[in-house]
Amino acid sequence: VNALLRAAMDSNADEVAPKGNMVRTMRIGALPPVSVPAGVDLPALPSGYADTTIHGVPYRVRTFTTGQASIALGEPLEYTQQRIDEQHTRVILICGSVILGTFLVGGVMWLVMVNPFRLLAQQARAINAQSKPEDVQVRGVWEAVEISEAVEGMLARIGDEQARTKAALESARDFAAVSAHELRTPLTAMRTNLEVLSTLDLPEEQRHEVLDDVIRTQTRIETTLWALERLAQGELSTAEDQVPVDITDLLDRAAHDAMRIYPNLTVSLVPAPTVLMIGLPAGLRLAIDNAITNAVKHGNATEVQLSAVPSREGVEIAVDDNGSGIPEAERTVVFERFSRGSNASVSGSGLGLALVAQQAELHGGTASLGQSPLGGARLLLKLPGHPQARTDA
Repeated sequence: VNALLRAAMDSNADEVAPKGNMVRTMRIGALPPVSVPAGVDLPALPSGYADTTIHGVPYRVRTFTTGQASIALGEPLEYTQQRIDEQHTRVILICGSVILGTFLVGGVMWLVMVNPFRLLAQQARAINAQSKPEDVQVRGVWEAVEISEAVEGMLARIGDEQARTKAALESARDFAAVSAHELRTPLTAMRTNLEVLSTLDLPEEQRHEVLDDVIRTQTRIETTLWALERLAQGELSTAEDQVPVDITDLLDRAAHDAMRIYPNLTVSLVPAPTVLMIGLPAGLRLAIDNAITNAVKHGNATEVQLSAVPSREGVEIAVDDNGSGIPEAERTVVFERFSRGSNASVSGSGLGLALVAQQAELHGGTASLGQSPLGGARLLLKLPGHPQARTDA
């Protein structure tokens, strides 16, 4: 009130008036109104908000009344509308920015979080029997990567199982094929001998001779079937079947068993520290037994020497004999299935050394034949791994 009174009496009232377009008018009783800026008097209005027009300019007025005194504050609606429009523009810009930011954030989230799952779904729908683990590759949020890795692992396991199933089927087909090929001749011979026995009245000596031939043929068939069974079992072996094996103890037991089976055979074990390795006990024993049997039956050996020594690559197992040996030109081919050397007996199945080669391969090693210091053949198994050698107290 004092400021308005001073402004009314001051000739420079416009200079002290506050900046802006606001008009202030004060009334006290019957005194003339005082306005800032001068020359624009707001009409007397009841307390509260009201609209009025002064000199053709619309105003929005707020009136405060106390007793006989009143103060009216007015502002042109144009200025107010301008500020409202500015606020509207500001709100629109802010809302537009928020909406645009939301779309941008949503797009980024879709690319980073949703899109990997969509790609994973597409790749999962495309999986077939020929799919490989690397066909499922998703990058993005860790959840999608984790699911992708799980699917990749599942495909790897399925692939392993498919490979094992395929190997089993191939083994079965091979078993059927070689069985039909190798058993047809002895079965035909057995049938012929049985027909002779049933149709002809042979002398007792010839009858016994035919019966002996039937028994030999039956033994050959049985041996072939046994060897084929062992081959099929070996092809189905996995790394999970391998356990720690004491090679020295295995050779010692094989030597004692061989001398019980072949009374005229001497089997010795070269003294050496105990050698331990990871392998298939039954498979290694089968390889050693077949090597000894091959030396006795086909090489006419009377002495066999077994040895096992650790090497930088793993372990080397040698089976030496004093038999007739194997010609150098045949030392590779005799490891093939149903392959017989020139010195092999007729009753052999041709699978003994094939079993040895298979066991060496199952252990990741090799089997080879050479000249033995005893004069016969040397079968050498080189098996990789990390053997442990210890000297018993």
